[in-house]
Amino acid sequence: MKIVLRDDVSGLGNKGDVCDVADGYFRNYLDPNKLAFRATAGNQDQAEAMRRAAALRNAASRADAEEVATVVVSSSITIAAKAGEGGRLFGSVTASDIAEAVAEQTGAVIDRHAILFDGHIKDLGQTIVTCKLHPEVEFPITVEVVEA
Repeated sequence: MKIVLRDDVSGLGNKGDVCDVADGYFRNYLDPNKLAFRATAGNQDQAEAMRRAAALRNAASRADAEEVATVVVSSSITIAAKAGEGGRLFGSVTASDIAEAVAEQTGAVIDRHAILFDGHIKDLGQTIVTCKLHPEVEFPITVEVVEA
């Protein structure tokens, strides 16, 4: 059965794609969850319009992400935290802390979920974390943790 996706479906396709799926998959999962509708001759134009709109949104989102990346990459983010002897922090620096510090120091707003690193920063010093604001825009953030 040919269908048009209303939303991105993992393992199947993106919004506006025309896909071939089993009747039961459409009837039992895609249709009840409003993820797709049947493809007819009249729906092909609607699917094409959905793809064009998604491409425009994607381009605008990528441009915004690249703009934020140029601002953040050129600066080092400093976070003050309490530490004990040996430079070990009493707590830890999390993705939320980094996102707040980026907003305060550069004015660029970054979602904490876009900051990718293993666990938490638990020591004083410089650490480089990765930020992925868009599937095609990934950049490093230099985080300097200093003693408060």
